[in-house]
Amino acid sequence: MPGSYLHRSWEISSVPDGIMSGGAEKGNRNPAIYAGEKSDASIVPKKPPNKGQPAEEVEGRGAAKGNAGEPPAGRTQSRETASMGLEGIRETAKRDRRVKFTALLHHITPSLLVESFYDLNKTAAVGVDGVTWQDYENILYERVHELHREIHTGAYRALASRRTYILKTDGKLRPLGIAAVEDKIVQQAVVKVLNAIYEEDFLGFSYGFRRGRGQHDALDAVWMGITTRKIGWILDADISAYFDTIDHGWMLKFLQHRIADKRILRLIKKWLTAGVIEDGRRTASERGTPQGAVISPLLANIYLHYVFDTWAQHWRKHHARGDVIMVRYADDSVLGFQYEGEAKRFLEAMKERFAKFGLALHPQKTRLIEFGRYAEQRRKNRGLGKPETFDFLGFTHCCSKTRQGHFKILRLTIKKRLRATLAAIREKLKRKRHDPIGQVGAWLTRVLRGYFNYHAVPDNLKRLAGLRLEVCRAWLKQLRRRGQKHKMTWALFGRLADQYLPHPRQVHPYPSVRFAS
Repeated sequence: MPGSYLHRSWEISSVPDGIMSGGAEKGNRNPAIYAGEKSDASIVPKKPPNKGQPAEEVEGRGAAKGNAGEPPAGRTQSRETASMGLEGIRETAKRDRRVKFTALLHHITPSLLVESFYDLNKTAAVGVDGVTWQDYENILYERVHELHREIHTGAYRALASRRTYILKTDGKLRPLGIAAVEDKIVQQAVVKVLNAIYEEDFLGFSYGFRRGRGQHDALDAVWMGITTRKIGWILDADISAYFDTIDHGWMLKFLQHRIADKRILRLIKKWLTAGVIEDGRRTASERGTPQGAVISPLLANIYLHYVFDTWAQHWRKHHARGDVIMVRYADDSVLGFQYEGEAKRFLEAMKERFAKFGLALHPQKTRLIEFGRYAEQRRKNRGLGKPETFDFLGFTHCCSKTRQGHFKILRLTIKKRLRATLAAIREKLKRKRHDPIGQVGAWLTRVLRGYFNYHAVPDNLKRLAGLRLEVCRAWLKQLRRRGQKHKMTWALFGRLADQYLPHPRQVHPYPSVRFAS
């Protein structure tokens, strides 16, 4: 690892397609270290080791692989382990919701950085440094102490994110920002520290990107709220380009309600303003936080906690006369109201509130519909058709009835997304037409099992069975096109389908059962 590491120009021998391959801005890290160069003596001084310091560092070599499970620095300056320190933060945050934390950076220890590295997705796309998770693991224990020093001395510099796009279900492209692996490590460590604070502040109806709160928890909360409360109207609210429109000034002001450690705030500001690189050009970021960055989900939740959650909670307590339910998952919210007038007043107030902080509701995706136990009868009395439906987290929610005639919510996989999934499977089956049958079958097993694991909720199995049937037809079609000598028959294919294609079975219980447990 070169001693002049922070002062050398950026040189990358092999860069992914679409990424600049020349020099970069002054002060950026030199990814040449990722090739596994040995440490310079100027970085690792040769002196007798302190207690807990690996002997390999004194000898000028990396930590042995056999010691990979042992963190290079197991204690903080306060003689506590990192986890014990974070627990102390959590208890303080829980005890006093108005306290400001003035000293947090010392919790970013070498051991926490190592732990954060192993929390990252090993197969994630690479950033502008072109370094994979596996590449960095080779020099992790050589590099972690220097990275720790950079963070605490202010020498750490954030690299710009690599811009890439993924296709959305509506045919549009969603921009993603892929951070460099070292930025991901530091962001993950900061997320661990800040989560200890904000998990005590976030409200109960916030479900997105929180530990122990998944998408099915949010879906069950919507189901239970509509079923058990007097809900007659649903406001399906979606924020337009939320991650791209977060105001940096307001973001930092919101953080200062709890964070008074200026070093942590400077780190976050560096990530917000690092910009993106697309087609070899760096674009500065004046608004937003990149989707794909490790810290973005937490920052997005903090922003909406102050812009929406606390305000909506206050509105519900002081302005609503009837029942109101609220469920938010990231920028997608479902709100239920007993009275139409209150729903309309809330919607107008919500628009004004968002405009103050640079946000706007999506005009097509935000709808107020009549929904609930008495919606069908009321619409019938007015000469209208069946109640409208709304989509939330991959499911279309419909007003339905049990066999006994009681009201229930029917949740079905969104047809548009089901068709998109089937089209993607068909396209890939074409490319895999001449691959070994066992290999293609194993791939289809993984795809269908993963899809069923999420969508196999009560009353949705019939739609999933239809998906399996269409996948069978698509696979048989490609098998018959492999050659003309031996045509695949349905009888022969049936044995293959039974071997590789799982049948949908209910994975998730009824929401009432899950809530009762």
